[in-house]
Amino acid sequence: MSTFSARIEGVGFWTDGIPSWDAARRFCLDGTLPGSAPARPSPQLLAPNERRRAPQTVAIALEVGLAACTAAGRDPASLPSVFTSTHGELGITDYTCTTLASTPRALSPTRFHNSVHNAAAGYWTIGTGAMQPATAISAMQASFAQGLLEAMVQLASGEDSVLLVAYDGSASGPLGEHARSQGLLGAGLVLSHESRETGPVLQVTLEAGAATVEGGRLHAHASGNAMAPMLPFFEALAAGAPSRVMLDAGGGQRLAIALRTGATAMESIDA
Repeated sequence: MSTFSARIEGVGFWTDGIPSWDAARRFCLDGTLPGSAPARPSPQLLAPNERRRAPQTVAIALEVGLAACTAAGRDPASLPSVFTSTHGELGITDYTCTTLASTPRALSPTRFHNSVHNAAAGYWTIGTGAMQPATAISAMQASFAQGLLEAMVQLASGEDSVLLVAYDGSASGPLGEHARSQGLLGAGLVLSHESRETGPVLQVTLEAGAATVEGGRLHAHASGNAMAPMLPFFEALAAGAPSRVMLDAGGGQRLAIALRTGATAMESIDA
């Protein structure tokens, strides 16, 4: 059994109809949705032309990553990052497979390079000018849990702070029948050592056993997206009160997460 602790310095969030972490918190507390919301993120890290051409998963990953860094008051270029996605860009994967099966010479090199699983991480390092390591992982339904665990391990291994970005988009075509996902969903966390003064603290423990998760408003709102398993964690974080959450970590394991708030949060967890 392994246990790691960190402080949450900043949070970013975006899903259809809920375009910010503040909006997500309000929705969790009283069910209020914003009067209007953009149909898709518009990540300011990219030049306008690139912003329009970027795949939906890249757009949402950069949007929530930058929002988390801004909330934390961190320079995005200074942070090592972990990008986790269940499926990556399934729309482009479907296009690539269809084109290869029908008119392979018509395959677009631009769209092809956006099909790789680390496309969002690549756009992030280019857009921010970051020279720090960027990790891209997938673990199916355990993708958020494993991404969080990877970020926590990097902190325990000596990094001062780490950016975690989790995201998934819509599935389409034949792949959509097997790798189901609807809409856009993404979240970012800037995590640092618990010795810092402000922000909630989380303590995660990897243990054997199945995770039993009960979702709330956020989960019901975006349950069709492949990254929905992360939503109970963000619902607990939005509540702003001490809480515990279990997430599926895959392979018959679960990630037990304890959340505490306030400057003495670490002492509360250890007690």
